[in-house]
Amino acid sequence: MTPPLPSDAPRCIRADSREPSGYREALGERRASLLLTDPPYCLLTRRRKGGDLRDPRAHKKIDQNPIVRFETVRDYRAFSEAWLTRALAHLTPDAPLVIWTNLLGKEPILTAARALGYPHLRGEFTWGKRTTDKNANEQTLRVYEVALVIARTPEPVLAPGDLPTVWAVVGGYDDDGDAARWGSHPHHKPFSVVEPLVRTYSRPGETVLDPFAGSGSLPAAALRLGRQTACLEIEPEWAERVTHRLRETVAAYPPPPNGT
Repeated sequence: MTPPLPSDAPRCIRADSREPSGYREALGERRASLLLTDPPYCLLTRRRKGGDLRDPRAHKKIDQNPIVRFETVRDYRAFSEAWLTRALAHLTPDAPLVIWTNLLGKEPILTAARALGYPHLRGEFTWGKRTTDKNANEQTLRVYEVALVIARTPEPVLAPGDLPTVWAVVGGYDDDGDAARWGSHPHHKPFSVVEPLVRTYSRPGETVLDPFAGSGSLPAAALRLGRQTACLEIEPEWAERVTHRLRETVAAYPPPPNGT
């Protein structure tokens, strides 16, 4: 039997990101310095020209749970506004938003963010996924999801001696082997993909908020880099799995003294 978690151990709260209770339970009086999350993408329900639903392709990963589909882009915009309204109430005033999405989801998320006081798209962090190719001398990259970096203020102008901001990364779906280990969630992100975002937009000891934890890729990366984490997941099975993943991450990468 798995021993109970200490009361101060990080855990994933089983909650709906559109309701306030989960945020209160996950954060208490804390405020997060970064929103880093991977919400359901704007995947429209497949229909034939006459309106009938198409037959699901059950063998395709993207058509399996826990994928959520939306009937229209308007529905997805309303969903984005609902959860963003709750999440933003628990951020520090200067906290950036880093939100993963696909091409259809960009406009609804940006529209919702602008309406809530985050008018500046600082850029799009692009993940180029390696794919196989018949030509052994070439490697093909696929891009179908990006992380939108949104803020209240424009991107600061870098001085000549400043380090550049990372805007792209190349990697496979499961380069680190964690996807298979933690349930092969369709929204899994390997550590190498998440690391630049955590390092760029938060500091050690700060809290990173993820209202859509999935298999825990993002909060686990935050803990590994010395941040605190607060995360929600609506599916009970995944919430429990993430809690155990976070516990193992803390054991492998204990937080530094005084969070520095």
